[in-house]
Amino acid sequence: MSTLTDTLNKVCTAQALVDTPLGPVRVARTAVGIAGLWFEGQKHHPGELAAPMCDDDPLLRRAAQALQRYFAGEADAFDLPLNLHGTPFQRSVWQALLRIPAGRTCSYGEIAQAIGAPQAVRAVGAAVGRNPASLVVPCHRVLGRDGSLTGYAGGVQRKQALLSLEAHA
Repeated sequence: MSTLTDTLNKVCTAQALVDTPLGPVRVARTAVGIAGLWFEGQKHHPGELAAPMCDDDPLLRRAAQALQRYFAGEADAFDLPLNLHGTPFQRSVWQALLRIPAGRTCSYGEIAQAIGAPQAVRAVGAAVGRNPASLVVPCHRVLGRDGSLTGYAGGVQRKQALLSLEAHA
């Protein structure tokens, strides 16, 4: 069991599965906010969580509605309270991701510059890959230096689909 899973099992109070056009998404929450949002089967998925499945939880319902609006092209950002668990460096990277507007992309190097760690491009890439709130924290908007669709924990095909959706929103 991963450290993230251990942490999530201690702090998560509820979870739900939400159907999306790109496959089921597991959303987990704490008493404070959304702790994770993962496509089923994606890399770094925490696996089964101890928190009860709770489709009628108000915050999880709000997250499901936000996902529906996003995939319908009616919203390009998520207004959900977050409670993300990671190192201070990871959290600084995730905060930088939140500043990338829909329809825009940036490189890992630009994120490294934005957080004041221009030499930490590889560490930024690792933190982006460990983003626990896919979609809400838009790691899909980060491209390779040459503009290539580098890895995405949810799969490069999903990354392309998300970027295409946002380009037409």
